[in-house]
Amino acid sequence: MRRQRKSINQINVVPYIDVMLVLLVIFMVTAPLITPGEIELPSIGGAPKAPDQPLELTLGAKNTLSLRDTRTGQTLHGSLADLTETLVDKQRETAQPVVIAASKDARYEDVIAIVDGLQRAGVKRVGLLARPTTK
Repeated sequence: MRRQRKSINQINVVPYIDVMLVLLVIFMVTAPLITPGEIELPSIGGAPKAPDQPLELTLGAKNTLSLRDTRTGQTLHGSLADLTETLVDKQRETAQPVVIAASKDARYEDVIAIVDGLQRAGVKRVGLLARPTTK
């Protein structure tokens, strides 16, 4: 009578660990020998472009709006619809960015309404102006 053999249901992982350690040693030895390639970037002629001077849309404490062109120093006062039309015309000519400067007393929803109105009119590159605090 023969005995029935008991099946082994375990995996021997020692050979796998040995293979992984050999691969690790190979990579550790060859990594310092590989020289990194150099990338030659293209260059362009001319002076670097000056940063754009933004159009500054100012919201006062009593919901007064004014638009100041920082390139020319010209200031316009009016309603949001009038100033939005002016902004669209100026951006067609020069593609200047627009920043919104709101006073501390301005309500948050008024600023959001201005941003929404500018986006609906097709004004691009709109941001908020923040000034650093002085110590």
